[in-house]
This record gives sequence, structure tokens and C-alpha cells, in this order.
Amino acid sequence: MPENLAARLRAIAQELADAGVSDPLVDAELLVGHVLGLRRGEVQAAVVRGDSIQESDAVQLAALVARRAAREPLQHLTGKAAFRHLELAVGPGVFVPRPETETVVQFAIDALLENAAPAPVAIDLGTGSGAIALAMATEVPHARVFAVERSADAHAWAARNMAGVPNLALVHGDLATAFEELRGTVDVVISNPPYVPDDAIPRDPEVRLHDPAQALYGGADGLDVVRVISGRAQELLHAGGLLVLEHGELQGEQIRSILESDGWRAPATHEDLTRRDRATTALRG
Repeated sequence: MPENLAARLRAIAQELADAGVSDPLVDAELLVGHVLGLRRGEVQAAVVRGDSIQESDAVQLAALVARRAAREPLQHLTGKAAFRHLELAVGPGVFVPRPETETVVQFAIDALLENAAPAPVAIDLGTGSGAIALAMATEVPHARVFAVERSADAHAWAARNMAGVPNLALVHGDLATAFEELRGTVDVVISNPPYVPDDAIPRDPEVRLHDPAQALYGGADGLDVVRVISGRAQELLHAGGLLVLEHGELQGEQIRSILESDGWRAPATHEDLTRRDRATTALRG
């Protein structure tokens, strides 16, 4: 028989809170919305109205809640992740895009918008779900955007997300060698590389158990891939071109040192909205 939606929502939020989920009410509303085909605001309105939930929907919802309580990522359960103005398809085998990366990509977007070229060129090295590349391609539609991903699983998700975007090209390959044909012509290179040190196991089960290891771990100090990108971006960018790197909050000084040693100009580290160091930019000499 039908059950009061507000009561069910409260019970779900409590179950998720008991399981250690950081935003239990938000996740509860999003799971309810996923099952009922409603946006989060529509779920809240339904609660205010005193709507009911049908037994068949409640059964489906309970199964999803149990998986979320076991700390399976919410985005794997709904099959989608929000990123800036985008809704991306995600699931097992691909890194779930994070809100902090939304501020990192802004540096690349601003550089493309300020570029006087009729079709500025940007490359996303290690695109994962395609979030960064898609943000650049859709927010700067006159730009030519290229993306590369080595993981077969992640490449499949990126291809799905990028389908039909005319100014975006995706390659299945190694970021260390991709786009040789663009050498010396690129305006912006951006990457959210794996930067977690190998022995720094993430606390959150959603990350530790479900994000692909090759998207997380970057060697003993976490910066092995950053060193590769520093060299490759020097080859791809023209003089004055911009490099944008996402990284952990304690890595800015070390990354600036790497870039300075490689001959980059004006390396600078920038905070995210939580006032934590999150991105470093530099110009090719």
C-alpha cells in the first residue's frame, strides 16, 4: 500500500546518516527523484504536498538505499553526475567528476575566451568521463577541443558523453604521446591527473573502493604523471600557451618547483572555493 513520502524520506536520510554518508538528506532526495523521475526540487514539493510513494517504487528505492548505505557512489546508482552546466553519464570504471574541478576548468575557459584566434585549440590530457573537455567545448563553442584517455572503460564513458559535440575530438591513447600532429600549435593544455601518493589511501569508501586506481594514484609522491604532463605540454603548446593542472591541497609548492625546473614561466597556485590550493597554472616560455 502507498506510504507517506515525507516519512520514507526521513527514514532514508537517517539510514544514510547512520552509514556515514556526508549529505544524507541530499542523497535521499536525489535517490527518491531518480526512482520517481523527479528533480530534487520536485521531490521537495511532493513532500510539502504530503504525496505518497507506491509500494513498487518503495521496493526499488530500498534496494538503491541499501547500496548507497554500503557507500557505493550516488552517481553509480543514478548513472549521472552534474558538472557545471553538464549532466554526464558515469559508472564503474570511470572517475566521478568532483565539484572542485569546476573551478579548475574555469582557468582554461577564460584563456580560450580571451584568445584572439578565431578557433583556439585546447587539449584535455586524461579526460576520464570527458567533463573538462566537454565544459571547454560547450562553453567556448568556437574553440577546437581535443581529449585523450588511456583506460578503455573510461574512454567508453567519455565517448558516450561527447557524442554529437562537433568541436570536440576524443582519442583512445597515452597522454605522453597523443596529438603529435598538434605539436607547437596548442593554446591551452589542462589536466586533472592522478595525484594521490601511492601510500595515501583515501578515507572515503566511495573513492577507495569505486574510483579506478589509475585515475587516483600518481606514484610515491603522487606527481609522476604531473612530470610527464609538464614535458608533454611543453611540446604541445606554442610560446605563451597556458598549462592548467589540478592537484591536491598540499602539492602546489612541489608542482611549481617541477614546472620552474622544466622552464615554465609564471607558475602560480590557486585556491578552490573552500580556500584550499587546487590548481597550478603556468605559461610556456
